[in-house]
Amino acid sequence: MEDIIYRGVLTNIGELSFLAGENGSRHLEGEKIWSGYLAHWSGKSVCARRLPQIDYETGKPVILVWPDTPVPNTSLVELYFNERLVKYPLSFLGHLAVLVNGKVFNFSHWMNENEAMSPEEYFFRPALGEFAPDPASGRDNTEDPQRPYYDKFGRLFMRTIHVLRISGLDTRRLSGFFFTELEKIRSTPPDPKEPGKYRDFHILTKSCATIIRDGFQSLGFEKISGIFPRDLFVNMAYFFLKLHRLPNVQASLHTLRQLQVPEAAPSAMPPLLNPQNRLRYRTLRKEYDVG
Repeated sequence: MEDIIYRGVLTNIGELSFLAGENGSRHLEGEKIWSGYLAHWSGKSVCARRLPQIDYETGKPVILVWPDTPVPNTSLVELYFNERLVKYPLSFLGHLAVLVNGKVFNFSHWMNENEAMSPEEYFFRPALGEFAPDPASGRDNTEDPQRPYYDKFGRLFMRTIHVLRISGLDTRRLSGFFFTELEKIRSTPPDPKEPGKYRDFHILTKSCATIIRDGFQSLGFEKISGIFPRDLFVNMAYFFLKLHRLPNVQASLHTLRQLQVPEAAPSAMPPLLNPQNRLRYRTLRKEYDVG
């Protein structure tokens, strides 16, 4: 797959869409550009590239589009708390992912969702091809292995995401921990009864939250604790904003609001289960955008 990144103004004229580049050039003219991109970014400067995955309708590579904004500094670590997906009961507690050294690490009970990917893929994959929900049910459907619907398109189109940004950490060591965890997961023999699922996943001991927690504890932050995604997010935010005394470590909070598209209902905030984290949350919200 080519590594060309196109830049231009996302333009939509009737049924024709393209990136208007310099000197009148039209990038990706005649290619299918997802309607969600057109709804939110028409007339704005964007980047685009082709992905290895195929659009089921056209038989051509899926086009990934994302805002033309500065690339995040690789020295930063960002913790992403994703609000819950209302149509999936297993999403009741929300979800966590983490950006380290320019890669977003995502851990899941689904084998195909254990990934290290670029930020633009994590946030902005289109609801096309295997990333889309099944058109009939609006949910994931893997009954046809040749045309699976994983319903895992860009997370910012699916959920509001709360961000804890941290600088001054040992990103090489932290990313090494998460790459090692990914390798362990991928080398785990599948369960014949549920081959699409990670057989060692457990909500209390081996989940998106506990793996990320263990990664930060491996850096020496033993006071970081938590089992469930939102509780761990609040615990870590409180620790890095209120407790630590490391002079080179800085932290901040902000929120990325969900970009509404027909393929996803508005996300919802799950509850905090630990009473101590409810108190920490009340303290944080007086000063910070903690969600």
